[in-house]
Amino acid sequence: MSKRGIVLYLHAHQPYRVRKYSVFDTAASHDYFNDPDYNTERNNEQVFKKVADKSYRPMNALLERLLNTHPEFKVSLSITGVFIEQAEKWAPDVLDSFKRIVSTGRVEIVAETYYHSLAFFYSMVEFEHQVEAHRKKIRDLFGVETKVFRNTELSYNDSMAKWADEYGFKGILAEGWDPILQWRSPNYVYKPAGTDNIKLLMKNYRLSDDVAFRFGDRNWPDWPLNADTYCDWVNAAITDNEIVNLFMDYETFGEHQWEDTGIFNFYEAFIGKWLENPVNTCYTVSEAIDAFEPVGEISMPYTVTWADTERDLTAWLGNSMQQEALRYIYSLEDDIMRTNDLELIADWRKLQTSDHVYYMCTKWFNDGDVHAYFSPYESPYDAFLYFINVVRDLRWRLYCHHKTGGLNG
Repeated sequence: MSKRGIVLYLHAHQPYRVRKYSVFDTAASHDYFNDPDYNTERNNEQVFKKVADKSYRPMNALLERLLNTHPEFKVSLSITGVFIEQAEKWAPDVLDSFKRIVSTGRVEIVAETYYHSLAFFYSMVEFEHQVEAHRKKIRDLFGVETKVFRNTELSYNDSMAKWADEYGFKGILAEGWDPILQWRSPNYVYKPAGTDNIKLLMKNYRLSDDVAFRFGDRNWPDWPLNADTYCDWVNAAITDNEIVNLFMDYETFGEHQWEDTGIFNFYEAFIGKWLENPVNTCYTVSEAIDAFEPVGEISMPYTVTWADTERDLTAWLGNSMQQEALRYIYSLEDDIMRTNDLELIADWRKLQTSDHVYYMCTKWFNDGDVHAYFSPYESPYDAFLYFINVVRDLRWRLYCHHKTGGLNG
């Protein structure tokens, strides 16, 4: 009989943020992502190096220590292609530390889209290209095959599960959202509706978000959260169940929850506390899928994500600016691909990253505060303006290809 366990999954991602790209840059400059002011939140190099210092280096060091200390400790990661590209340029030691922990055989890498895009909802050809590009990058860099899939922002529906099943993935990740689960618990393995072989792991969002969002909030009634209390909560959740899926952003550790909140010490103490009980273990996502049979079938006819209070796509598609931005970028696909211009294609793909439209969100209250926290722009309207100016420049570059067979100027 399999032990009861926690499934720890962390997602590492950094976008290429668009600089202040004005209408006067159109047809004059095709450098969309390099902000000349190093001290802004739009300077991708500066942001990556800052987060590497605050989060990636200390968290990878902690994971390495936990792997060395606890033979039962295991964790799963997803790492976007655009994250890897930036790490290769600006923090190669971060990639080296990821390689070391993956080489233990107890850290699994989860598949996703290379560019952290919403391509599934706009172009299956582009979506599958990005999935394959990501799988190849992971294979080349880490020497491992990806067997479990998560889509951008944990966006999931029945059609996606069917695609992942037919594509050969053994598992897929989703949000354990109450309106979908109803009376059921996220703390089991499920079978997605309409599939034959694939299994579904669902995030326990309450326990995950206690760490990811509430840990450092001094107004939270349970602040300060300590390892003993959190371990008690996880034990209570798993009493009659099999697993607890704790899914969160990698940057939770050190960036969203700063070091001075005690987040690193808390996580290390929690893992030690959990594993001191011999009936407890940790599973990678694949191990959990292999260890347990589905207890039932889950259907999600409409898309569920792990973002905002609605847990839908409105974080990226909730207003007309966002809808127009994505419509414009995907409408260029056929013309962009026909150019065979690798630089132009790469720029177009970087603009598919979902963060660009996330910055255009105009929600209010708590969700709005979260969007504003992550945005490097003064307002959602500025984010839209710079993005659309870049789209105009892409069209100009396409015009040059059409007129001359290549880019001049």
